[in-house]
Amino acid sequence: MTILGLLAGALTTGCWLPQLLRSWRTRSARDISWTYLGILGLGVTLWLSYGLLTNEMTIILANGATASAIITLAGLKASFDREARKTT
Repeated sequence: MTILGLLAGALTTGCWLPQLLRSWRTRSARDISWTYLGILGLGVTLWLSYGLLTNEMTIILANGATASAIITLAGLKASFDREARKTT
């Protein structure tokens, strides 16, 4: 059961890597909405809280890593949006 949870967590967390790399390479995250990041971030935070309350390590690891990816993408978006506003 734990292996299944870790595999699922690795896949759902790993799906963020291509988006992070693309945003970094293109220096743009314009097509990602703040609403999307906010709602997804809230959901992941709730899952992480659930994992902490129930001491479910697979949920904690997967959602902790996903939260880190979302925070990184939000930081990239904020930085790139700021740069884009300066040049226009």
